[in-house]
Amino acid sequence: MLTPETTRQKVIHLQDINSPEDLRDLSTEQLATLATEIRQRIITTVSKNGGHLAPSLGVVELTLALHYVFNTPKDKIIWDVGHQTYAHKLITGRQDDFHTLRQYKGLSGFPKLVESEYDAFETGHAATSISAALGMTLAKDIKKCPDKAIAVIGDGSMTSGMAFEALNHAGDLNKKLIVILNDNEMSISPNVGAISSFLSRKLSGRTMRRVKNHLEERLQALSNVGENILNVLKKSEESFKSFFTPGMLFEAFKFDYIGPIPGHQLDDLIEALTSVRDNLSGPVLVHVLTTKGKGYPPAETNPGSYHGLGPFDIETGKPIKPKTAISYTEIFGKTMVKLAEENKRLVAISAAMVAGTGLSEFSKRFPNRFFDVGIAEQHAVTFAAGLAAEGLHPVVAIYSSFFQRSVDQIIHDVCLPNLPVTLAIDRGGVVGDDGSTHHGVFDLSYLRFIPNMVLMAPKDENELQKMLLTAIQHDGPSAVRYPRGPGFGVELEEILEPIEIGKGELLCEGQDLLLLPVGNRVYTASLAVEILKEFEINAALINPRFIKPLDADLICTWAKKTGRLITIEDNCRQGGFGSAVLELLSNKGMHSVNTRRLAHPDSFIEHGPQDVLLANSNLDVEAIVNAAQEMMKE
Repeated sequence: MLTPETTRQKVIHLQDINSPEDLRDLSTEQLATLATEIRQRIITTVSKNGGHLAPSLGVVELTLALHYVFNTPKDKIIWDVGHQTYAHKLITGRQDDFHTLRQYKGLSGFPKLVESEYDAFETGHAATSISAALGMTLAKDIKKCPDKAIAVIGDGSMTSGMAFEALNHAGDLNKKLIVILNDNEMSISPNVGAISSFLSRKLSGRTMRRVKNHLEERLQALSNVGENILNVLKKSEESFKSFFTPGMLFEAFKFDYIGPIPGHQLDDLIEALTSVRDNLSGPVLVHVLTTKGKGYPPAETNPGSYHGLGPFDIETGKPIKPKTAISYTEIFGKTMVKLAEENKRLVAISAAMVAGTGLSEFSKRFPNRFFDVGIAEQHAVTFAAGLAAEGLHPVVAIYSSFFQRSVDQIIHDVCLPNLPVTLAIDRGGVVGDDGSTHHGVFDLSYLRFIPNMVLMAPKDENELQKMLLTAIQHDGPSAVRYPRGPGFGVELEEILEPIEIGKGELLCEGQDLLLLPVGNRVYTASLAVEILKEFEINAALINPRFIKPLDADLICTWAKKTGRLITIEDNCRQGGFGSAVLELLSNKGMHSVNTRRLAHPDSFIEHGPQDVLLANSNLDVEAIVNAAQEMMKE
């Protein structure tokens, strides 16, 4: 253990820090040196592995200050979203494994309970931290435990209603909850909305001082009356600050407000957090101003592009990636622009993911028909329903795992009144290195059971174009589900024709068995068909296109001809496409058809390359061939 005498006489390196305990004897100068070294380690590792660079660079000093002041792991730090925890991982005993960050069987890019006792709560979606920290605070209170819970939430997450639900409850309970508002004016895209404007640092720092000085000058000019008012204000500096900063918002929720505090000044951070720790009597919010991407100029200049990225060249900041086919997301964005040129009723909605969902060009071309609602997926869907009720056709583009938040709105506000709203479900299926919180393997199951919903999945990027046209021309709820990553490089049709709803596509005839792959598994199954021919197994292959409604005639005809059927889907097995086919066969009385379902098992899927995860779930070519051979033996 380093002593104060030794540490203040030597340079401390990251390799000397095995736990937060090793931080607490350091001077702020040593902590600042350590912050620089941590940033360099993060940049080097993410340049090789990919990851969430800008968010983690922005909170290095805040991370050090939190672990310096609070008695972690007894005091619990709950990181909202969790993609900013790279510095946290480095100083909590994981630096030897940090090179495995986001690699298969390596460290997760998010907090994981199984990784460390310092990871107090598993997070991956926005705005959960205050609720979780409040629950922990109440539990500690019931157990008469003096330890604290600290929620670290970004200003982007503050656009989510769940955060305000938690603030409302916490203020009413008046318990010793600590909330750190990490204000960098960004989520993934730049923040939007009235709350974001209110939190703007335009009312803090230099501007606030200028307003204050101007007010003092005016009051002094009012002779004795002005002097009296000025004296009152000077005696109540916090009241003045609350009037001109976001403090008035949080104090309305009965939180004590401290800030804004410069988030890269360790002296200020440690002083403020120590004061909070030692004088805590009720809920408190500490407003910290940080720079997203701090310490790496390309990320500071363009934090949105460096929020989450693949491997890149440190010198230039440019991505390192092999040339691949255009991605499904890009095709979606281009098709939306093309369709919007022809259809004036078409509008698009994003939930703080403008670039991530491919809508940047749409937002520039049609600013009056584009809406970024912030991290508010529930609102996005019901807002779309309102637009549809007035004759427009909104397309809501959100990642599959984030659409989970709006299931009730999809049911109650879109499907029940049968409104023409299209859900563009990006990242359907396993997404790779972001792991279990981001895999989109439940959407076929949670959408398939809803009345009035038309649900489809394209086999390639050209079919995605046609499905979007089909959805937009449909006078009712629809969803188009497509995967993360590149397409297959197929030729893209210039003149689009819609697909008849509920009609599948026979790709190959065969008398031995029927393969029914959906979406991104169609091309994989077509490769399996060719290999099976080498074993003298002739498989029929159908691209269902529609998960709901199914093409009952086509599927049943070929299921009856072959007597054997395998469904294949990048979705969970429970309630998914395979379940829909089983229900169809049962309803038709076709109980003699031997059926097997290939899908993800009833467990959460770890992080790793998409092809590895698909192989682990027996969804690759080899697994399909093996399943077909076993079925033929039966």
